Amino acid sequence: MGKLLIIGIFLTMGMLSLSAQVSKDSKLYQEIVKMDQIYFGAYNECDMAKQAELYDEDIEFYHDSGGLETNKVALLQSIEDNICGKVTRALVPNSIEVHPIPGLGAVEIGKHSFFNNQEPDAKSDASKFIIIWKQNENNWKISRVISLH
Repeated sequence: MGKLLIIGIFLTMGMLSLSAQVSKDSKLYQEIVKMDQIYFGAYNECDMAKQAELYDEDIEFYHDSGGLETNKVALLQSIEDNICGKVTRALVPNSIEVHPIPGLGAVEIGKHSFFNNQEPDAKSDASKFIIIWKQNENNWKISRVISLH
C-alpha cells in the first residue's frame, strides 16, 4: 500500500505545486520545519537514537541511486556506516513547502545539499527531497522519504 502512495505522490507532484501549500506562518508549517531541524540535527550529529525515534516502523525510503529501503534497522545501520562523521546536510534556505494530508500528517518538499568531509573540495549541488510526516497524537514520524540527487 505504501508503494502506491509514493507512486501517487509522483503522479500528483504537479498538482501539489498548485494545491494549497500552507502559509509559512501556519502552525503546521512551523511544526514541520521544526521536525526537519530536529531530524537533520540528529543526522548531522550522528544521534542514532533520535533518528530511530523519528522514523516510523513502516518506513519506506526511496533513494534515486540507492533504491528502496523498507527495513528501519537496516536504514539506520546504513546511515551509521556511511554518513556518521562523514557527511552533513544543509537545508537550502526558504526551500521548504508544506502540504497537509488530512487524517495523516503532512508532506514536506524542499532542497538540501550534502557535504562530504572525506572530499572537502567536492562541489555539492542542491537536491530535492520529499518527506511524508505522519502525526500520531502529538508525535511526528517520518514514514516515507524520496531522496533525489
